[in-house]
Amino acid sequence: MNNFFATLICMMVSLATYAQGQRTIKIESGDSHTDIIKKATLVVPTANQYAYKKLEFTCFVHFGVNTFTRKEWGDGFEDPKVFNLQNLDTDQWCKTAKEAGMKLVMFTAKHHDGFVLWQSRYTKHGVMSSPYKDGKGDVLKELATSCEKYGLKLGVYLSPADLYQIENKEGLYGNLSKYTERIIPRPVENRPFANKTTFKFKVDDYNEYVLNQLFELLTEYGPIHEVWFDGAHPKRKGNQQYNYLAWKKLIQTLAPEAVIFGKEDVRWCGNESGATRASEWDVVTFDEDPHQMNLFPDMHGDLGSREKLSKAKYLHYLPAETDTSIREGWFYRDETDQKVRSADDVFDIYERAVGGNATLLLNIPPNREGKFSDEDVRVLKEVGKRIQETYDNDLLKGAEGESAILDANEDSYVLGENGKGSFIITSPKKITLNRFVLQEAIQTHGQRIEKHALDAWVNNKWQQVIESTVVGYKRILRFADVTTNKLRIRILEARSKPSLSKVSAHYYTPRPPQLSINRNLKGQVTIAPKKSDFDWKTHGIDVNESISKNLVIRYTTDGKMPNEKSQIYTDSFFFKSGEVKAKAFENEQTGSLAEREFGLVKKNWTVKGTTDNKNKPENAIDADEKTYWNSGSGAPELTINLKETKTIRGFIYTPPLNFKEGLIEKGIIKVSKNGRSWKTVQTFDLGNLINDPTARTIHFAKKVKGQYIQIVSIRGAGGSSSASIAEIDILE
Repeated sequence: MNNFFATLICMMVSLATYAQGQRTIKIESGDSHTDIIKKATLVVPTANQYAYKKLEFTCFVHFGVNTFTRKEWGDGFEDPKVFNLQNLDTDQWCKTAKEAGMKLVMFTAKHHDGFVLWQSRYTKHGVMSSPYKDGKGDVLKELATSCEKYGLKLGVYLSPADLYQIENKEGLYGNLSKYTERIIPRPVENRPFANKTTFKFKVDDYNEYVLNQLFELLTEYGPIHEVWFDGAHPKRKGNQQYNYLAWKKLIQTLAPEAVIFGKEDVRWCGNESGATRASEWDVVTFDEDPHQMNLFPDMHGDLGSREKLSKAKYLHYLPAETDTSIREGWFYRDETDQKVRSADDVFDIYERAVGGNATLLLNIPPNREGKFSDEDVRVLKEVGKRIQETYDNDLLKGAEGESAILDANEDSYVLGENGKGSFIITSPKKITLNRFVLQEAIQTHGQRIEKHALDAWVNNKWQQVIESTVVGYKRILRFADVTTNKLRIRILEARSKPSLSKVSAHYYTPRPPQLSINRNLKGQVTIAPKKSDFDWKTHGIDVNESISKNLVIRYTTDGKMPNEKSQIYTDSFFFKSGEVKAKAFENEQTGSLAEREFGLVKKNWTVKGTTDNKNKPENAIDADEKTYWNSGSGAPELTINLKETKTIRGFIYTPPLNFKEGLIEKGIIKVSKNGRSWKTVQTFDLGNLINDPTARTIHFAKKVKGQYIQIVSIRGAGGSSSASIAEIDILE
């Protein structure tokens, strides 16, 4: 009898826990589709994941030897003396991040090159062997102090890949060492740890190295709130395997408040260009228990629809992080050729990412002076100003409706009916809004809303303002100005009883639009309000239908910054080659700078190359980035005849936007005056195009003359043997 009651009590406790929600739920063999959807409504974040979601906007800092070599990826052969840092101002980093509205700084303590930016006991390949403070500098320690000063949380990026440990003859990566029991941290003479915690793990040399360094990072620099593991691997050796389960145990013990990126806590959004999904589900599927997994694949496409869930074996709460850079590339290169995103662009990404149920991790790479560059700071301050002006002012203060969604208590919420809900909010006076924010009670009820709409009472009737999909932690709706005193939220489709925890209304003060500069095959340049490369509507408004009569576009072609006295754009104009810069001016406001470099006019060029019979060589020189050439199974090379000899200083490679096969990662460019005798100009490396398919500009060490240009791919992204080009522009 006692055993019976004990079993009954255990079952009741288990059912109560299940009813309150879990992070991971297993799908049983007899579960119906309805059962699976019901289980999905019970998947909720951990306390750490919920705290992570509330960060919303965070700062990535890529800094290291690449900053000084001007490379995107180092090779492990760098002499530490190249890290010739004379000054460092981590206070400026944190002050700027704070002004932008960021809440955490994620620092590349070790990138793929293996160079460490703290005083590690376990390697000499780092700041300890550099000129910085005569080898006694510790960049991470200075940053940790600044984060505490400015009230920011700190995260550490430790690359599992390590080219120094691969290339160094005594390196530990892939050295085929045996798995034996090791004590972590390994004692080092005259360098004791204040934290006396120790671990025993059965690992090889390289995993011990990672664990020792994690111990340093997690015990000597204050509380760590995110640990970032990059999945990129520029090179492998010795079939090296990572023992992530050991890493996880150490992290969860030493940094109990931290989430782990790239594993079962936080996932990558799937690109590095700032693209966002229309429906970002936090409840995703796995074929095995994610808590026991050692390797985690990148996730793309549909992750959480009902159809996707029906094939699940495990349901797991796994929020997305959108990572992208304010500059072209992750590391600082220069102030001239390396373009910087405008405040318009960053604010747009912020609203789509944070307002699309993801966390935004924006990279700001410090320059060789150890500071964020002036232009980056200017953009971040403007973005912070826009966020504050827009979202710190809730137009629904004093409104009547469900108190649980209008109060400031994140733990209060209302529940709709099964699969639906309708909530009316009345303001004591008319308001004009163009932003509306919804939040679900994800910490208790998970993510349930699949489709919803916002209506406004206009001309004595309800008019639908906008319709959207999932909500989750936060959804920002963007639309043209609406003036009303009554709003209605309609939940159209949901899993079980949908929850709402908070809603708010806001007004974003429009700025002059971003501009797009294009040139056709005949050399005619057009300048117009920009539509995104991914067809997003700028701030929720179709710019081509909302151009103000007061808008004036001014431009330059001499390299100077456009101002109120510059040439006014009225119609397309012929432009031989060079750079066009433009700005929009409207009601005493100045828009962000648009600039584009154009090569030679392509009108009479001819081209040769193998083809897959669909994407022909001509597509690479047709001045249309939506078309592309792919070499198919033939030689991955393209030959262009300019029809006359030209002096050439470089080229621009534009990859296909939505075709990832054959992206050129590394190649050779050759020139010829007669098409028979060829001279190699230089080898070029275009970096990670799969995750960031944007144009790359290559400048030659010195100018060359030729009529024929040949581009040869020697390494395709992802191991591809073909070559693909959307456009090639030749710079004169």
